Parts: sequence; C-alpha cells; structure tokens
Amino acid sequence: MKKRPHYIVDGYNLIHVWKEINIDDLATAREILIRNLIEYGGYENFEMTVVFDAGKTEEDEREEVYSKIFRVIYSGFEETADSVIERLTVEEVKKRREVHVVSSDALIETVILGAGAYRHPSREFYRAVRRAKKNLRKEYLGNVTLPVRRNEVGDRIDSKVLAELEKMRRQS
Repeated sequence: MKKRPHYIVDGYNLIHVWKEINIDDLATAREILIRNLIEYGGYENFEMTVVFDAGKTEEDEREEVYSKIFRVIYSGFEETADSVIERLTVEEVKKRREVHVVSSDALIETVILGAGAYRHPSREFYRAVRRAKKNLRKEYLGNVTLPVRRNEVGDRIDSKVLAELEKMRRQS
C-alpha cells in the first residue's frame, strides 16, 4: 500500500500570507491555521506536520499529536523551524516518502530540493487550501436554494386535521 504524501508546513510563514488570519494574536492565528490544515489534510488525504518557531525558549522541541496523520512541532532551544523542517525532510525522504515542504523561505529551498522533496510557496499553498474549501462546500452542500414560498404547517398536515385546528382556533 502506497503511503500518503507528507506535507511539512512552515507554520508562521504560512500564517503571514493567510489573509483571514490576524497576526496580532499569534495563539489564535496558530489555532485557525491548524484547524484549516487538519480539514485540508483530511480532504486531500495528506499527512501533515506543521512546524513553528518556539522563539527564544529554553525548552526542548515539543510535539503535539492531533491524529495519526496530523501533528504540530515547536522548535526547541537554539533551533529554528527551518532546521526542524530540513531535518524532518531528510528523515522522511530517506524512508522513501513523498515529501512536500510548504515555505517561501529561500534558505531551506536548496536543502529540501537537494534531499528530493517538493517545495510549495506559502502563497500558492494558501490558494490551494482555499480552492479545496470551496470544492468541499460545493460537494457537501450542493446548490442550496431557499424555498420560494413560505413553509407553513397547514401545507404539511392532513386536511381533516387542519379543519379541526381551524375550528378550535375560531372557538377561542
């Protein structure tokens, strides 16, 4: 059985091109991005790893597993998201996985392409996610049309019951 493609995403790089995400509150921005990517990965049948810089932390690398096919990694002490992405890419390619890296960072491009992975600029990937969301809505909702006329109880019940209810209404 062929393994699903593995997408490794530079989280903050993608947040900065995501038009609907407000970067003033990074915690909320991360949550919105993660929610969208879980949905997208499930729809496209991709495995996804989102990598965020943990900033000037003194902690070790931290991983949050959301499902078998989705996880988030925060870089550790004296490590950048780019170095984590490069390491993960090389490890996954060695396992003979189809690896796609989502980042617009030119510095990691050479490493990932040299390792045999595919690169997707963040802006293009954002557009792909938006298209998939649109298709998903269309697939599952179809053409939703609102009724042209009012939807009344009298249209849905037996005429004898309607006559009896009308009789009771007039008596009160």
